[in-house]
Amino acid sequence: MNTKTRGYLYVLLAITIFAGQDAFSKLLGDKYPPIMVTMIRFWAFAVFVTLMAAASPGGLRGAIVTRRPLLQVVRGMLLVSEVVVVVISFTIAGLAMTQSIFQATPLIITLLSVPLLGETVGWRRGLALGAGLVGVLIILDPTDVHFDIRLLLPLAAGFMFALYSIATRAVSRDDSALTSVFYAGVAGAAFATLVGPFYWTPIALEDWPAMAALCICGATSHYFMIKAYSLLSAVEVQPLTYLQLVMGVAVAVAVFGETVTLNMAIGAAIVVGAGLFTVWREYRLGIRSAKADVPDA
Repeated sequence: MNTKTRGYLYVLLAITIFAGQDAFSKLLGDKYPPIMVTMIRFWAFAVFVTLMAAASPGGLRGAIVTRRPLLQVVRGMLLVSEVVVVVISFTIAGLAMTQSIFQATPLIITLLSVPLLGETVGWRRGLALGAGLVGVLIILDPTDVHFDIRLLLPLAAGFMFALYSIATRAVSRDDSALTSVFYAGVAGAAFATLVGPFYWTPIALEDWPAMAALCICGATSHYFMIKAYSLLSAVEVQPLTYLQLVMGVAVAVAVFGETVTLNMAIGAAIVVGAGLFTVWREYRLGIRSAKADVPDA
């Protein structure tokens, strides 16, 4: 099995586990406070990244050293907050609806990278952003008399994850990927622990297997995605991640009995198409800038 094949296998494993992770999150989020569920998940994640850092060539000390400590901590706080909002969205808006809207995140990242990272967006990616916005509006269907403002929850989660991703881009200029993963887990767990205990609810015996599965999914999905990025470029990984939408919707329909409406399907297709074009465009611009300093067109 060559390097590329192993990389793609890692991506497929990661997104499959992500789909299971979302299912367990919704199952537990329906019964327990989302912040408590997230806190326990991040406790397990913090243990995992600490062990992974300790086993790395530089050891735990090497992973802790960072040139951007404040931003690294903020990343952990953003990730925890985003997960909490996503779990709430699973219970209120539904798994399928949340997954459909959340696919706009790459477009939001592109949009926010202009003021926050100083990147430029040409007219082609501008059109893709506009198309993605139309897709999100089709999913939300604001003309429907049954429109619920709570459907904006997954969009808020998308913005939060976009901010987390942009912060990750920023710290990657100075810190290693291992350091970033370490701080996401440890700082995230610490932040969740500041709030989560106030919402502690005894977990029923029959729900502990689901909680254990959620913790395992949270650790292994990130592990396989890290392995994938060590073998593939971002432009090779991103298109495959959209399969998570298909898997997530399949789980929502088969396990939770949710319904996928026509506007959700059409809107999600538009959002995914716009996202794929944006990823491809960034890849082409990366190749061009590597050859010569040419402004975004």
